[in-house]
Amino acid sequence: MSDQSSDPINESNMPREQAVARMMKRLIDATASDDLKGIESGELGDEARRVASQLTDDNVSPRVLTGLVRLMDFLLITALGYIIFLIYVRPLEQLNGVGLGSGIDIRYALIAACGGVLAVIFIQAADGYGIITLRQMSRQLGRILAAWTFVFLVFAITAFFFKQSESLSRVWFGAWFLSGAVILTLTRIVISRYIRKLFQDGRLQRRAILVGGGERAAELIRSLESQPDQDLQICGIFDDRDDDRSPSVLMGYPKLGTFADLIVFGRICKIDMLVVTFPLTAEGRVADMLKDLWVLPVDIRLSAHGNKLNLRPRSYSYVGAVPFLDIVDKPLADWDYFKKRAFDLFFASLALIVLSPVMLLVALAVRLDSPGPVFFRQTRYGFNNEKISVLKFRSMYHHMADPTAKNVVTRHDPRVTRVGRFIRKSSLDELPQFLNVLRGELSLIGPRPHAVHAHTENRPWEAVVDGYFARHRVKPGISGWAQIHGLRGEIRNKEMIQKRVELDLYYIENWSIMLDLYILFMTPFKILNTRNSY
Repeated sequence: MSDQSSDPINESNMPREQAVARMMKRLIDATASDDLKGIESGELGDEARRVASQLTDDNVSPRVLTGLVRLMDFLLITALGYIIFLIYVRPLEQLNGVGLGSGIDIRYALIAACGGVLAVIFIQAADGYGIITLRQMSRQLGRILAAWTFVFLVFAITAFFFKQSESLSRVWFGAWFLSGAVILTLTRIVISRYIRKLFQDGRLQRRAILVGGGERAAELIRSLESQPDQDLQICGIFDDRDDDRSPSVLMGYPKLGTFADLIVFGRICKIDMLVVTFPLTAEGRVADMLKDLWVLPVDIRLSAHGNKLNLRPRSYSYVGAVPFLDIVDKPLADWDYFKKRAFDLFFASLALIVLSPVMLLVALAVRLDSPGPVFFRQTRYGFNNEKISVLKFRSMYHHMADPTAKNVVTRHDPRVTRVGRFIRKSSLDELPQFLNVLRGELSLIGPRPHAVHAHTENRPWEAVVDGYFARHRVKPGISGWAQIHGLRGEIRNKEMIQKRVELDLYYIENWSIMLDLYILFMTPFKILNTRNSY
């Protein structure tokens, strides 16, 4: 594959931001043009399989890690202040005849909490929570102790001006300051060793794949390697070109396969970013790649190294001083993942407790209605095209069960039992999927998990809808944005599945906790619409 030159962006005679806007439009249009190619059919070479086997563990998010260190500092400092109060101040005050109703507990507890908050603020101001700072003991101890000392200077000045210095224990303040300095030092030693171990294992760096080799990729690698403390780990290169223009090893990094192989590679291992190294003038070529690559749950960046564009700062992200043009962002990254998981665990557990009598009654009805197991398992697509086993109450006669969903359930389908017809219309057959949520295979809210052999008009849905697999960039859900818009049940034509996918992609791009709460609240009302549910 060669660079497109028939309609290039000429940086010398076209406004710079207009050039990028034109390319971005081409990228977006390309995602809605041709059917996806090579998603399931590619075969990886030995080297690609070896590299993929080393990238099966999840990375540790630097943002999450530093957030947890902040929380730990607050809790330790606050708890330490109150524990010293319980050990020293309370017994002393009781000896002096001060009862528990004097409010002294609350006062010291508030001061301890304020100390925890101020410690986090001042350590942050001293850049004490940067990953590189946390990694190096020599860079952080001085900053941490200086920030902790400044906390007590603030307390001393405040107590002096408000004339409270005589009412607070100086021994308590002194013990809190010294023990706090010790505990901060000890925790930083442990954290520093842990972070160094994560760096050695490659689990704290963002794993990147270069899309395109050749001299431009070599220039990018040189620029990245010259950046001090950059957090990008290059895991390999994928390129369709032959070895004359794209060697099998570039700057020590192997070429692992073609662009079609990259889709398969991204399905079986944990990578964080794809970096497209082609120039902006190759807009057609970049667009052709993007229509395949955007289905992966990763960040996609276009290398802006060497481009003479002067865009607004928000158009770029940086690794050190190396600029990248943001094309696609990974959904539910960093803390968003944990917020959604906490949401799922809380409401799924609550639902199982509240609905357990209903589930027992449904199980009994299924058992009495026809012979066979109560539950039915069906293989469906999960996150990143992984195949998962979804649990449902059995709604068909056992000997007519269709675990691969090759035959769509239609009105008056003879395979469906009497009880099955009712629980399918009311969606009661979906209740066991709360267990899939607790196991981490499903989310409460998300694109519905489709059966792997689902089809319309004798064509699989991935062939019917362009960008179909992009809906698998997040975990599938029990309910979703499409379902509360009335799109549930039988799919009779390609327009129906097209509309569902459009709504699924809208949800992924606009996710928030409030959107999940809205969908969760609306779902019981929308279940009453049994149209197309058989």
